[in-house]
Order: sequence, then C-alpha cells, then structure tokens
Amino acid sequence: MDVDDTDREILRALQADARKPFSEIAREIDMSSATVHDRVSRLEEAGVIRGYHADVDPKAVGLGTTAFVGLRVEQGREDETLDRLTGIEGVREVNLTTGEWDVILRLVAEDTDHLRALMFEEIADMDGFARSQTMVVLGTEYESPELPL
Repeated sequence: MDVDDTDREILRALQADARKPFSEIAREIDMSSATVHDRVSRLEEAGVIRGYHADVDPKAVGLGTTAFVGLRVEQGREDETLDRLTGIEGVREVNLTTGEWDVILRLVAEDTDHLRALMFEEIADMDGFARSQTMVVLGTEYESPELPL
C-alpha cells in the first residue's frame, strides 16, 4: 500500500492523540470526516495502523527497572526460542539483530531482584541459548512513541 501525504497527516494526528475524533482531524487537514474514516479504515486493513493503546509509564505501575539483553541463539533453534521469549512476562521487545547478538530483548522488571529472576529462572533455563549479556538502563533521556512521518 502506498502511503500518501494525506495519509501521513492523518497518521501524525493519530500518533499525537489516537483518541482525537475523525471530525477534528478532518477539520485540521481540510477534508471530510467520511474521507478520514475511510482512509483510517484502509490504513488499518493494510496493517499500517497496527492498533491503538494507552502508553503506560512502567515506573507508575511498579516496573522501575529496564534492561536490554543480548542473546546468542543456537543455530537451528531460532523459531522455537523466539516463540518462548514472547511468552515471558516482562519482555517488551524481541529484536532480531546483526552483529555480536542474534537477539536483543528489552525487559521491564520491578527491580534488580525481579530482573535477576527473569534472567535466571525464565531466560537462562531455556534451551537454545549459547550466551547472553544484560545491560541495565540507568535512565532514559529520550523516548518517542511517534514515528517521523
């Protein structure tokens, strides 16, 4: 699907506030509400818009520790391993990467004890890993949920 400039304007508006009424978006971009609705439906059906959610601050719900974990996966075990990783509570991202690590995870945990439990009781016990490296985030200076459109 080709995303044109009008689609990008709609996407920017929805990224800024996914609860903004179509009528307000239509007014901002000088278009009818029905057209905005049709375009949003088309973007949803094409998978450009993957969903709508609340951006919850992990610290506010008791998940104050974030870590990135680099994993080396045994050859031939990738699919099985990735499926199991996505089922672990606290895993926010599973990224296939090039370089030293085959997979980089982003985890959230209550604290370092909880992180240790995730690492040693959940991840390290899984078959399919050759080694790992955990990097605890000391602070996040910038994070944006919006894509540059």
